[in-house]
Amino acid sequence: MDDRFKAVAAPFQRVTAVTLTYEDGTVRVEDDADLLADLPGVETDPRSKTGRAPAFRYAALQAYLRERDVPFADHVLDLADLPDPASTYELRRYQREALSAWRDAGERGVIELPTGSGKTVVAIGAIETLATPTLVVAPTIDLVEQWRRELATEFEVPVGQLGGDHQKIEALTVSTYDSAYLRAEELGNRFGLVVFDEVHHLGGEGYREIARLLAAPARMGLTATFERPDEAHEVVAELVGGRVYEASAEELAGDYLAPYDVKRIEVELTPEEREVYEDHQGTFVDYLRTSNIDLNSGSDYQKLVKRSGSDPRAREALLAKQRAREVMMNSDNKVAELARILDRHREDRVIVFCAHNDMVYRIAERFLLPAVTHRTPASERSEIIERFRDGTYSRIVSANVLDEGIDVPAANVAVVLAGSGSEREFTQRLGRILRPKDDAGGTLEDRALLYEVVSAETAEERVAERRR
Repeated sequence: MDDRFKAVAAPFQRVTAVTLTYEDGTVRVEDDADLLADLPGVETDPRSKTGRAPAFRYAALQAYLRERDVPFADHVLDLADLPDPASTYELRRYQREALSAWRDAGERGVIELPTGSGKTVVAIGAIETLATPTLVVAPTIDLVEQWRRELATEFEVPVGQLGGDHQKIEALTVSTYDSAYLRAEELGNRFGLVVFDEVHHLGGEGYREIARLLAAPARMGLTATFERPDEAHEVVAELVGGRVYEASAEELAGDYLAPYDVKRIEVELTPEEREVYEDHQGTFVDYLRTSNIDLNSGSDYQKLVKRSGSDPRAREALLAKQRAREVMMNSDNKVAELARILDRHREDRVIVFCAHNDMVYRIAERFLLPAVTHRTPASERSEIIERFRDGTYSRIVSANVLDEGIDVPAANVAVVLAGSGSEREFTQRLGRILRPKDDAGGTLEDRALLYEVVSAETAEERVAERRR
């Protein structure tokens, strides 16, 4: 284990000036040198002459004391033994660059790589390099179990899991964000490295506490899209570190990921759908015009939602917007276009993405496709994914559940029948067809193809532009 993650006594028998200990998600600072007022992030209690800082400030405290040659006793971390982890992975060029950039940034920071590019491998490289007990935090049970299997296979050591039916801590442990939130104080001093998979989740108000209460000096965030519309990525940067490396799908396509094309197909609403759409959309737009609300402003949209609780016209406008959206996203001609796409790609592996579960089940019944939604039991979902992996199924249809948190086998065609204006959602869906083709027995010359099916002359055209 690297000496930086071991308890450090004051050097050369010099009188200890500062003592650091871990206590309930904080670093307790006992000071005999009148330094408390200068220590970063430390709040002073003048009566006890002690200080306390959030645990995530631990690395900054260490650095401050070392830079000033202040003798200190460090009793913060209580780390289990971890046999020297050795990985069989040979990192690709961009993965080596990402790991190097993270180390150059003080072993803190966020790595932004597209879905399917092997972000997990970069984290495994960090675990191997630092050889310190590591906590991996992921948003879903599916992802947690994937991490646990990967770490156990790669390092051949017991891997703990927090979440689902498992509550066991080992030197290598994986956890859901929910479990880590509930047990952060207990876990706070037991790991030298923490990896936040899909780190954008850490921007949520409650989940931020996980990073605040952990003392782990080394921190890595992994994501396909770091920035959040609510600017909460700035909080993530404070707790984990800023973005230290990024590479887009365009940069990696061809050399490392499958080259790809995105094809937009516009379909017309039927006359009946057009009438319903225009009626509801008109109600919504009329209200915006008379209420002086600009939906290009996120705060204005929240204002509209709040107003709908007491203003019947605002509520009517929101309901009208929802109904217009349902018409344009679930139109009959989208289903007809999907039939043509599926016929064109009979020999390919296809994932169909919808926005609503009702459309998923409509597609599943119409084309006899396996459906994966949030309602699908975990065992059935795993069976569907496994059959897609082994080729028993060549097509599946889903709402948002395949966007994140499930290791979807390589496909080469995606059809987005409907989605949000989120760049993150689009990037994740594109990533489902960008896995290296040599993983599936093909070659990098095989081109992946993503279809966007958009209802013409509707607000969906603007939605599609936003996500791109």
